[in-house]
Amino acid sequence: MKTMNLPHRVKLIDVGPRDGLQNEKQPVPAAIKVELVHRLQAAGLKEIEVTSFVSPKWVPQMADNAEVMAGIQRQAGVRYSVLTPNVQGFEAALKTKPDEIVVFGAASEAFSQKNINCSIAESMERFAPVVKAARDAGIAVRGAMSCTVGCPYEGDIAPERVAYLAGLMKSIGVQRVDVADTIGVGTPRKVQAAIEATLKHYALNDVSGHFHDTYGQALANTLAALQLGVWNFQTSVAGLGGCPYAKGATGNVATEDVVYMLNSMGIDTGIDLDRLIDAGVYISEALGRKPNSRVATAVLNKRAA
Repeated sequence: MKTMNLPHRVKLIDVGPRDGLQNEKQPVPAAIKVELVHRLQAAGLKEIEVTSFVSPKWVPQMADNAEVMAGIQRQAGVRYSVLTPNVQGFEAALKTKPDEIVVFGAASEAFSQKNINCSIAESMERFAPVVKAARDAGIAVRGAMSCTVGCPYEGDIAPERVAYLAGLMKSIGVQRVDVADTIGVGTPRKVQAAIEATLKHYALNDVSGHFHDTYGQALANTLAALQLGVWNFQTSVAGLGGCPYAKGATGNVATEDVVYMLNSMGIDTGIDLDRLIDAGVYISEALGRKPNSRVATAVLNKRAA
């Protein structure tokens, strides 16, 4: 496995409020989502993916997007991002003054067709005016690249497909990208290959890892990315989230588990683990279940003892 000097610090983007909650069947009140964001920033998170400006017909959980954005007491130095699937969504998001918008594309043609009913190239053509409008408005743009190592319909994804998608994103003006293992089938070497393919078009500082834990590989994949020098990652408090188009895909890797690993490696995150665990307990209790984080479980058991 290729290694280099590990980064001294890592920035985590917590996607729990958006990616984590979007598929919850029970409605989560806006006030609880706002409080979750407040607890995450109090724990030291500097980037939070707050909500999605997508049609409530498709994602009813995010229908309160404007209310949630309006309710947040913003902290200086914290970046608040939102997902915008089209120009209409961007125009609605613009009124709420996000710091960054997120557009998305898949490295799998089959997933692109199933997810948004068009080819990869067509999806980027659709996003081009959204990206331009955001950049013109002085709003940063991140691109989420899904299915970069595996697809529920196509199986393994070749690194060349990842490079193709990264090149298209670069060509429409996307400033930084997430290499996402959407269904959690990735293993370290495959994840490194996907990241290396992305680095043909993006600088190391503009690439982040986004790993799901379906097969229990997310922490190993995080380490593999760290060994390539990647220092930005998306994680989800309490391990919230999944993918509606990928049957059986469990949540994102828990922020708590990644912070614990990084802390013990001497890598700075600026995050208070105890406050983070409390934030995970807060949202998990609101959902009527326990946090899906090994570290949170261990710490909570210790506290109880």
